[in-house]
Amino acid sequence: MATMNGLLRVGFVPEHFSTPLHFAQTHFSLSARLIPFPSGTGHMITALRAGEIDIGIGLTEGWVAGLGKSDLEGDGGYRIVGTYVETPLCWAISTGAKRDIGSIADLKKSKIGVSRVGSGSYVMGFVLADEQGWLSSSTSGSPPFEVVPLQTFEKLRNGVNDGTADFFMWEHFTSKRYYDNGEIKRIGEIYTPWSSWKIVASTRLQAGDARVEELFEKINKGVEYFGRHHDEAVEYISTQLDYSKEDAKEWLKTVEFASNVRSVNVAVIEKTVTVLKKAGVLDEKGMQAEQMLGG
Repeated sequence: MATMNGLLRVGFVPEHFSTPLHFAQTHFSLSARLIPFPSGTGHMITALRAGEIDIGIGLTEGWVAGLGKSDLEGDGGYRIVGTYVETPLCWAISTGAKRDIGSIADLKKSKIGVSRVGSGSYVMGFVLADEQGWLSSSTSGSPPFEVVPLQTFEKLRNGVNDGTADFFMWEHFTSKRYYDNGEIKRIGEIYTPWSSWKIVASTRLQAGDARVEELFEKINKGVEYFGRHHDEAVEYISTQLDYSKEDAKEWLKTVEFASNVRSVNVAVIEKTVTVLKKAGVLDEKGMQAEQMLGG
């Protein structure tokens, strides 16, 4: 449970959504060790269970899927303790620039590239399949597509171009630069039917750990600062992360961070569980929504 110098180890995805976290550190002296996980939520789940990080800031569907499996080992390693982003996430659906794939209908029984099994990019593939009716039309036990884990966004882009995978799903604005430069091709999108980012804490942390409360306080200040300093946010996103100024400005119009990251609406988790059960990601034997929440 001990961390380096007593600092909380906080896993995050180094994309535009991390900007308030950056502001919390640079403007409000957030005393935590921020550890980037470019491959996303699935990798953070592994790190939490291995005791490598204490806190994770990642995608709702990934956290819920990780705790809701019927074959969960032990206590699952973490609990959902906060809300980071209130708005849904737009998952863009991409294929290779020169691939003969023109629409979502072409993806049935194809190969989906994911960062990791259990990640958001994996989970949302099955939500897409459910929306398209591919699960109900599948023969018993037959998956709607072959899953190809490729770890990183770069490897996913390479994979759809060299035929390792036929398509993958990633956040729209992160993908957009690579549509604009012709590296990959956009064939559709799907929105999460829930608020998109949650904060989780390791079950190794003791209840009432003052460092977690301080983390929440500093992230709240970072979010407030973000809301009042969009020009600084655009400058940071366009110079330190992989986005153009134009895309950063457009993204700002679409996102709403939680004004108080301490809270979790159990109804959001219940809805996520319900959708993931319908999509075949979870079954009836797994952890219930209220059990996924921590104090």
